[in-house]
Amino acid sequence: MALNAAVWRPQSQLSNKTEAVCCKSTRPISFLSSLNSVVLFSNLSLKNGSRAAFYRDPVKAASASSSSSTSVANPQNIKVKTVPTKPFDGQKTGTSGLRKKVKVFLQENYLANWIQALFNSLPQEDYKNGVLVLGGDGRFFNKEAAQIIIKIAAGNGVGKILVGRDGIMSTPAVSAVIRKKKANGGFIMSASHNPGGPDYDWGIKFNYSSGQPAPESITDKIYGNTLSISEIKMADIPDIDLSQVGSINYEAFSVEVVDPVTDYSELMENVFDFPLVKSLLSRPDFRFVFDAMHAVTGAYAHPIFVDKLGASPDSILNGVPLEDFGHGHPDPNLTYAKDLVNIMYGADAPDFGAASDGDGDRNMILGKEFFVTPSDSVAIIAANAQESIPYFQSGPKGLARSMPTGCALDRVAQKLNLPFYEVPTGWKFFGNLMDAGKLSICGEESFGTGSDHIREKDGIWAVLAWLSIIAFKNKDKKAGEKLVSVSDIVAEHWSKYGRNFFSRYDYEECELEGANKMVESLRGLASQSKAGDKYGAYTLQFADDFTYTDPVDGSIAAKQGVRFVFTDGSRIIFRLSGTGSAGATIRIYVEQFEADSTKHNVDAQTALKPLIDVALLISKLKEFTGREQPTVIT
Repeated sequence: MALNAAVWRPQSQLSNKTEAVCCKSTRPISFLSSLNSVVLFSNLSLKNGSRAAFYRDPVKAASASSSSSTSVANPQNIKVKTVPTKPFDGQKTGTSGLRKKVKVFLQENYLANWIQALFNSLPQEDYKNGVLVLGGDGRFFNKEAAQIIIKIAAGNGVGKILVGRDGIMSTPAVSAVIRKKKANGGFIMSASHNPGGPDYDWGIKFNYSSGQPAPESITDKIYGNTLSISEIKMADIPDIDLSQVGSINYEAFSVEVVDPVTDYSELMENVFDFPLVKSLLSRPDFRFVFDAMHAVTGAYAHPIFVDKLGASPDSILNGVPLEDFGHGHPDPNLTYAKDLVNIMYGADAPDFGAASDGDGDRNMILGKEFFVTPSDSVAIIAANAQESIPYFQSGPKGLARSMPTGCALDRVAQKLNLPFYEVPTGWKFFGNLMDAGKLSICGEESFGTGSDHIREKDGIWAVLAWLSIIAFKNKDKKAGEKLVSVSDIVAEHWSKYGRNFFSRYDYEECELEGANKMVESLRGLASQSKAGDKYGAYTLQFADDFTYTDPVDGSIAAKQGVRFVFTDGSRIIFRLSGTGSAGATIRIYVEQFEADSTKHNVDAQTALKPLIDVALLISKLKEFTGREQPTVIT
């Protein structure tokens, strides 16, 4: 299979221009001067040549805007329009922001309402005359959305917007830039691992001053304000050309277009031993491939892996960010990362393969014909971090995982005598622990891994962590000697800590009513269950609906997943995911611990089948949803 060798280049490698230009079109899109004009996309072209038409009469739009909005001067020497609006239903954020289909966001004022509701929810000292970062994963509608966000930010008194060139900046990089620039917060335009394009998904979320996702106390206020919003404050300024690095100033308000890679790359150099990793990637007997899935990490892969670390240019697969992700589903798992999986399980496979998702915060790790589960991955990184990664040379402060994630990390924390935390799904729960100095390395079974270098999960960080471990274990190997492989590292870990067999069944886009009824039925079953109850061959230790009390601020998160935990350490967990844009995704997690090393190489689906059968039986999933097969098995 040929690799896509085209690359997205940092601005420094493209031109010497230093000044951003205002009102220069970057695509054939017609913009009106009003807030509502951004829903006009009759000329917007996709990669395949198709055009999107979104049913808005430009004459009526202009007329409606000019007759209903009012303008006032403000101290920033720009006019601020007050645009009347009405609330929309359903603007409640999930675990990772507000996600809907693109056509929902294209409704007049839909995105603008949410952005204004955010400013209405924040104390003025959190943004007035302050600095906000703006970035996204490059998906369809990001460039238009960026113009809306910039104008509303200016209209509400923000002092400066730092925006990635072309609206590109990965979620981890936004967190890094917020922290480095001491910004007040930042907007991330992404629907993460969900598909992009006019018929697919778009999303927006806000991160706070330490780079972490906004806490529920803020997202709840935003939702409350979306229900009563009546006007939008918008600066009457032209659209900003996002294609060139540079600044444009309006006295007390400015927009700076920045290279999205530079600050993040510098941070990675400070965390990892780049010469050590380079020594591995430059070996003639070691081959590496990274699949950017035509998503945002395509902007980072060549500058970091090739330019900095010496990997071959053809090691980058699908390295150009595209608005529709090349018609793909940018979710790095065995189902959707087919190009990478075919390579790693094919003839003459590379030694190490990895992929990242739409916004760059997830990762998948593969060896030759070998898949590393996310639950094992974070445990192996934690077990090897102190010796392999300079950032952790004094040892991790603590470890944590999301509740559904396999318990392999627990065993590492116990053996290393480290504090350990089990939190609900959602990276914001790790942020509090990090800010309090209690946590260094953490992960989620949903392919999210990270540390306290930022306040988001980080796909490229996880890949560099694995490359660091492999490089350290092979640093004394001479040419021609057998290298320690990915599967060797995992097998060594299992022999020391035991193996936690783990699998997740995803049932995507289920009817919401049936999914909710299933979960309520499970909650009822859990509440009536008692220790000693038999579920097939398994004896119940306890069953509950997970509730988390934050050890830092005492906040409580309830109804975070229904758990059935058995006396042998096996677990069955049921959750509805909050990361989709339509219907409900039911996730079933099954886990079983095995200490006997002679059984560690059994296929996970074989080892877990009795437990999976119990899960399907007690959930009555087919009865409630009509679904017989999962969409994805991890």
